[in-house]
Amino acid sequence: MSITALLNKYSRSGSALSLCAVLALALASAGEATAGPREQAKRMHDRLAGVPPTEEVLDTMQGIIEDGSQSEAAYIEAAFEAMEHSAFYSVTLKNFATPWTNEAQTVFAPLNDYSATVIGLIRDDADFRRVLYDDVVYVGSGVSPGYSMDNNAHYEAMDADNVDLKTVLTDTQQSAVTNIPSGATAGVMTTRAGARAFYYAGTNRAMFRFTLMNHLCYDLEQVKDTTRATDRIRQDVTRSPGGDSRIFLNACVGCHAGMDPLAQAYAYYEWDYDRDNDPEGENGRLIYNTSADPENPDNLANPQLNSRVQEKYLINDTTFKWGFRTPDDQWDNYWREGPNASRLGWDPALPGSGSGAKSLGEELAHSEAFAQCQVKKVFRTVCFRDPQDSTDRSQLQNMVTSFKGSGYKMKQVFAEAAAYCKGE
Repeated sequence: MSITALLNKYSRSGSALSLCAVLALALASAGEATAGPREQAKRMHDRLAGVPPTEEVLDTMQGIIEDGSQSEAAYIEAAFEAMEHSAFYSVTLKNFATPWTNEAQTVFAPLNDYSATVIGLIRDDADFRRVLYDDVVYVGSGVSPGYSMDNNAHYEAMDADNVDLKTVLTDTQQSAVTNIPSGATAGVMTTRAGARAFYYAGTNRAMFRFTLMNHLCYDLEQVKDTTRATDRIRQDVTRSPGGDSRIFLNACVGCHAGMDPLAQAYAYYEWDYDRDNDPEGENGRLIYNTSADPENPDNLANPQLNSRVQEKYLINDTTFKWGFRTPDDQWDNYWREGPNASRLGWDPALPGSGSGAKSLGEELAHSEAFAQCQVKKVFRTVCFRDPQDSTDRSQLQNMVTSFKGSGYKMKQVFAEAAAYCKGE
């Protein structure tokens, strides 16, 4: 389609696309009409690394494609060659992961331990499910200042110095550089950046909601189920919003009946900060209660005061005093039954219950929704669009199957997406 035709099409449709975007679409369309192995190689490199390839790299990629008779395997191999460029890690993957690390979901945030861990796991071809449950954090080797539980200076220094993330990131145990016990670590859910974003204030439900959004590609509204039992909904949720219990039964229950027994996994975690001098909590740290309240070690009159549960789980307990009062971090997945059983695809080999964030992370990461989500996000990143038709959807499912078959290696997904959107 010509540039003029595209301008006419989008002006008639009322689209908000800019002239720059229309020109880009026109150029992409023109490229697709005439693309040979060399043009396809360049397109794959541009989309994976975000920068043009050198002539040497382009020659190598073209040679791989032609020597492989332009087979899918050859294009995938050429895509791996493109991912050798440092910009794939420092630009593409950083922009890929950064929105997951903050509630605003903005890409305009500094590198942090959450995004660095995502980048590192992908670089190392690790089982990406570890991102939600392993004792892992990626730090910068030789970077000063070193990793700190109290600030993000270590990662901001990497940003400022424009270090090569492909070479500098080092796989480290979270428990070795923090005061969080290994059994309480849960991948990015217990990184400093994750804690600052989703354990700060509130009731820790944010950690569950944003983990669901970022790693299973579902928001709470999409998984509402009013048929689940209400016995684990906390005391801070009114049963008669505005004096009308029908609202609770037909709306609130849909999210809280499933979310509250799952978010109980975070009951021992809190973002600790100086509320007087640092009201935004920028210089706080993640706290994990390893023992009961030391000020009330023998309090039997109110056993709840002698628990490890963070106070935020008990706030507003008079809103509905007959509601659930959190005693520990035992979680149960009520969504293993009902419509979310098939929608999210839980692993039948797992029990569907446990204690703490680590086992909850395993429950989430071993779901079918987790695998589907990673593939959808990569497709959007590399192809610059969402799936549009049955051919795209079939490709997505093939990529999910390949992702699982490869041991949940994300670079394989990026390579297959680039090969599929190489142009014709």
